[in-house]
Amino acid sequence: MLDEEKQLWERGLTHIAGIDEVGRGCLFGDVVAAAVVLPAGLVLPDVNDSKKLSEKKREQLYEQIMEEAVAVGLGIVSVAEIERLNIKQAARLAMKQAVEALEVPPDFLLVDAEKVDVNVPQLALVHGDARSQSIAAASIIAKVTRDRMCETWDREYPVYGLAVHKGYGTKRHREMLLRHGPTPLHRKLFIRNIMAEAEQQEQQEQQLQLDWGDTV
Repeated sequence: MLDEEKQLWERGLTHIAGIDEVGRGCLFGDVVAAAVVLPAGLVLPDVNDSKKLSEKKREQLYEQIMEEAVAVGLGIVSVAEIERLNIKQAARLAMKQAVEALEVPPDFLLVDAEKVDVNVPQLALVHGDARSQSIAAASIIAKVTRDRMCETWDREYPVYGLAVHKGYGTKRHREMLLRHGPTPLHRKLFIRNIMAEAEQQEQQEQQLQLDWGDTV
């Protein structure tokens, strides 16, 4: 988890920012990115890909990272911007915002499988959140931040179960979406196939009822 960082530290680059985003595959809500600069030489043994950690462990590590980090930056891109840009560009914009929000200018970026549109040397690592402590720390900050946003959204739209599935397309989320329709924070481009399938099924059921009436 520190191989990339060690090589950069040996080159005299001390402010290494890990970058990751959360929420790219959700049906609901903003996309969130984090940039985290940890002190050179710091080892956080429990830090790992946020998806591999329990919610309780993520919360504990969030507090530890926020306490230990040299700098933390957040980027949040709204549903309206996701619809306007597309999700890939929105995620990249959130990453850019996160880097620009850092109070300490980074010497180098380690990015989870993306390129950030800033004038800073960088390296994209596939599955970076499982290969770099800095990226993993960013994934935890982004994940906890967005999960807390989902808890707030859940109080505003309680029928969808957002606090549980965090906006992803689970069976329950899809069922509630079909039953209650989309909210202003649902990503219209993401749910159009779900809604189109439901409309088609409703039309088929109506046609069956008409056909059955004609045979009686």
